[in-house]
Amino acid sequence: MGTVTALPGAVPVLHAAAGCTGNITWTQNGGSGLQVGGYCGGLSVPSSNVRERDVVFGGAERLREQIASTLEVIAGELYIVLTSCVTDIIGDDTRAVINEFRERGVEIIYAETGGFKGDSYYGYDLVLQSLFRDYANKDSGRVKGRVNLLGVVPFMDVFWRGNLNGLVRLLGKLGLEVNAFFTEADTLEKIREAASAELNIVVSDLYGIETAKQSEELYGTPYITSPLPIGPSATGSFLRQVGSALSIDPVLVEELIEQENRLFYRYLEPLTDCYNDLDLQRYAVVVGDANYSVALARFLADDLGWLPELVACTDQVDESFKPRLADRLSGLESGIRPHLVFESDSSEILGHLNRFRPRNQGQKYYNAFSPAFVVGSSLDRELAVTLGAAHLSVSFPVANRAVLDRGYTGYQGGLRLTEDLLSSIIAGR
Repeated sequence: MGTVTALPGAVPVLHAAAGCTGNITWTQNGGSGLQVGGYCGGLSVPSSNVRERDVVFGGAERLREQIASTLEVIAGELYIVLTSCVTDIIGDDTRAVINEFRERGVEIIYAETGGFKGDSYYGYDLVLQSLFRDYANKDSGRVKGRVNLLGVVPFMDVFWRGNLNGLVRLLGKLGLEVNAFFTEADTLEKIREAASAELNIVVSDLYGIETAKQSEELYGTPYITSPLPIGPSATGSFLRQVGSALSIDPVLVEELIEQENRLFYRYLEPLTDCYNDLDLQRYAVVVGDANYSVALARFLADDLGWLPELVACTDQVDESFKPRLADRLSGLESGIRPHLVFESDSSEILGHLNRFRPRNQGQKYYNAFSPAFVVGSSLDRELAVTLGAAHLSVSFPVANRAVLDRGYTGYQGGLRLTEDLLSSIIAGR
């Protein structure tokens, strides 16, 4: 639902039991830096509100009525029906109902998104797959320099607006036309031409991969995957990878990297004396989803000079994906090799840390894991208190920060993240 709400001019229509919309709004968007609501978002989302009678006799007619009433009272450029656990289990023929309205000229598609199929990140993939399959212009020819940007999940990535805009700016400096789907510059007309992209760029090792594979099967569009680029080290690698995939002149790519590096360190330089004199280097515990856990650890180790000892990925990751994430952390330029664990229960993270850094084993001090910092979500504040560490909420859920357009990708994003991390340490001065 969050993915559809973030699309320009799109209206989600839930085919679900009463209450689903409210539960989603306050549990998901309430953890997205206060980003609740928006046009036809939050509690304004149309819903079929199926009841016991619909479960017994089928809810297709109720969905038909709901779509018709939504078209009457809510203006939208594209309507996307999202199914739920109940309606997927009873087997309503959603496609048949949708086709009735499509035959009348209504711009409407659907995605089968019953919650038992996966989490919100998987729902993001399902919605984008529907766009590529049922909405994209299949007759679009390949357009040189046009790319699709995938892998940043609206709302589940609390900083999605700023992160996408940061990447679009960088790719634009390579002369690329970027379809990011969710920025204020994107339109449904651009999204309809997604099949004409020369390349799909997935800034994730997990999210958006299935969409990229589907696009390759349907339209022959190749794709690359990269960790979410935060700071100069990761961003330089990202730009070189994109340049290589699109056969962009390496000289132009290196000139851009040199220019951006120069600006980054020019802004960072005034802080270096304070960084050293105030001993702002920290041991770190990083807690986050598959995107942030790897990206934050790399930034802390390779760019900020911190020592990330433990990285906890909170996603329920399929076993086949775990080696890929581990490989990302095994080749850090700093030579640091953080311990990576996959743990969806944040209360268990302290136990993992104690296994890797046992306290008081012949050490002079009781707890040598100091000074420390916890980069994670709002749920990890208690861990930070236990460790006597500073804390910054970056990964979902973020309930203790208001987020508008702030982002951490690229060179500028690395500066913003440095500001936020160091400010958290000195906030009580």
